[in-house]
Amino acid sequence: MSQDDVVMRGKVVYITYSVLSEEGQIMGQQDMPTGYVHGAGSGLFVEIEQGLEGHGPGERVEVKLTPELAFGPADPALIIVEDFANVPPPYRRLGAEAEFENEQGEAMTFRVVKIADGQVTLDANPPLAGKNAICSVDIVSVRNATPEEMRTGFPVEQGVPKLH
Repeated sequence: MSQDDVVMRGKVVYITYSVLSEEGQIMGQQDMPTGYVHGAGSGLFVEIEQGLEGHGPGERVEVKLTPELAFGPADPALIIVEDFANVPPPYRRLGAEAEFENEQGEAMTFRVVKIADGQVTLDANPPLAGKNAICSVDIVSVRNATPEEMRTGFPVEQGVPKLH
């Protein structure tokens, strides 16, 4: 692997990734390559950028993220517990999703996360809030960034790798 193929500041990096719970359950996945500019403030978790540093195409890097570094703590205000009888039938199953609006008209999606003792627990927190996460990242390609890409933190379209 040449220096041109190594992830470092000033490189456009295309990755695919999975976000897993500590138990190995896939919580999110991106199978189409997505790009960012390494070291240019693209919004990628700093810990993931640090983990990718020095690696190249074809390599897989796993990065463990604590709640503080990733999805934050769970917010108790985003958890609702209702009596089973008060919940409409379509939402009386684990994994069901219901959308509610607050007084400001902002919509939030709540997931049914628990049904026990005659009650249904709905949670609008991200599924990994308050939990450790593992990001499994595959490096697809690495190339030099243009000045414009360095300024924005994102690659231009002509740099999108083709999948075979």
